[in-house]
Amino acid sequence: MISLFSATMEREFILINIIGFDKPGVTSAVTDVLGKYDAFVQDIGQSNLHHQLNLSILIRVDDPSVSGEMIKEVLFCCSRLEMIVRFTPLNEAEYAAWVGRQEQDRYVVTLLAREINARHIARVTALLAGRQLNIDNILRLSGRPSIDTPIEKRHSCIEFSLRGNLPDRDALQQELMEVSREEGIDISFQRDDMYRRNRRLICVDMDSTFIQTEVIDELADRAGVGKQVRDITLSAMRGEIDFKESFTRRVALLKGLDTSAKQDIIDHLPITEGADRLFSVLKKCGFKIAILSGGFTFVGKYLQQRFGVDFVYANELEEQDGKFTGRYIGEIVDAKRKAELLELIAQVEHIELAQVIAVGDGANDLNMLGKAGLGIAFHAKPKVQASAQQAISTVGLDGILYFLGFKDAFLK
Repeated sequence: MISLFSATMEREFILINIIGFDKPGVTSAVTDVLGKYDAFVQDIGQSNLHHQLNLSILIRVDDPSVSGEMIKEVLFCCSRLEMIVRFTPLNEAEYAAWVGRQEQDRYVVTLLAREINARHIARVTALLAGRQLNIDNILRLSGRPSIDTPIEKRHSCIEFSLRGNLPDRDALQQELMEVSREEGIDISFQRDDMYRRNRRLICVDMDSTFIQTEVIDELADRAGVGKQVRDITLSAMRGEIDFKESFTRRVALLKGLDTSAKQDIIDHLPITEGADRLFSVLKKCGFKIAILSGGFTFVGKYLQQRFGVDFVYANELEEQDGKFTGRYIGEIVDAKRKAELLELIAQVEHIELAQVIAVGDGANDLNMLGKAGLGIAFHAKPKVQASAQQAISTVGLDGILYFLGFKDAFLK
């Protein structure tokens, strides 16, 4: 049979698109036909949305004289399977252009919220299209919750794989963060490279990140100086006063408090949503976990035992005769020290900084967020959100798993 395409071509490139109700054996049946005609698969992709299959195969046929018969047999095959098929010929120049596009930079945009609205997707994809970034693939990472699942227990996450040249990456990142704040969704924008898929260390702030309280505020409440200490804490977290100064002033207010307050705090410690899931998954994947905190070691050690944390660096309160003295022991873990510790742990563990995740909420976390390959502002103060390149404000700590490309289906 004469080829349906140009008879002058030495070889043919044909894109085959097959759609219809999904059933086992479609890919097998179609590729079996193509194999009989010695067709080479240059690219292949398949998706399934609510039982609707979309299968695309780009093939190369080195002997164009057989392509007509091959196409006829694929048509008969798809007819038997009750599938719709479409054939699109490509010339060598078109194929070469497609190959050339594979050399473009690759990025991943992740949308995360309790629920995702079509408007959210429209705003994000409009920004991407405006910079000529092509969407190669869209993947749902979250599971399929029942419509009866309470909104506060839902996760909705979509990942976009992109390709294109982007000279103004920082500008796009800031625009995405603006959409994130305006729409109340979380958006991650990352380069899709080997480091994104091979993180190995996570460094987490403790107070208001790992746990949902500031321990120094809890101690202050028990000492009867809660308001004074909270005012200083908020000022420090907003970056209005130096952390070392604020820490010294707050600790001094704890003088005379009975040290039994430590156990009471641990007994009532509010762990942040998603912490168990996040650290359980990361430990199974071989991650090292570090707590780098301006809080206190007695809480860090408790969390270390409970969650299998590998490193804890926090501050030590001085005690005497069962009372706090209002002083601390050793070097304060402030913003500068957190960044230094992150680098030190990575060096000791032979981990590239690009493979490090840092998570925090306060101004004293900004240095370490900037050092890490993936720095995430978690339910952070406005100043921190404004400076961060990635943020999570809608869900718990396990939302970080989506930024790493994990699917709910893999985590059951």
